[in-house]
Amino acid sequence: MATDGRTRVTVRDGQWGFAFLLAYIGAAIYFISTSDGTFWAVILGLLQALVWPVYVVYHVLLAIGA
Repeated sequence: MATDGRTRVTVRDGQWGFAFLLAYIGAAIYFISTSDGTFWAVILGLLQALVWPVYVVYHVLLAIGA
């Protein structure tokens, strides 16, 4: 039996990717709505939406006194 060296890879991450996209959109809406509406404030809101889990971990650690 001859093989041509190709391998089939199946990636099943679609559901989590969609959940993360929704989380990013929600965080972006929140951070942009709390900004003053200037161009750089909106850009900062989009960047904050990328790293919002860091804010959550930081405030949880503050709350438990770690």
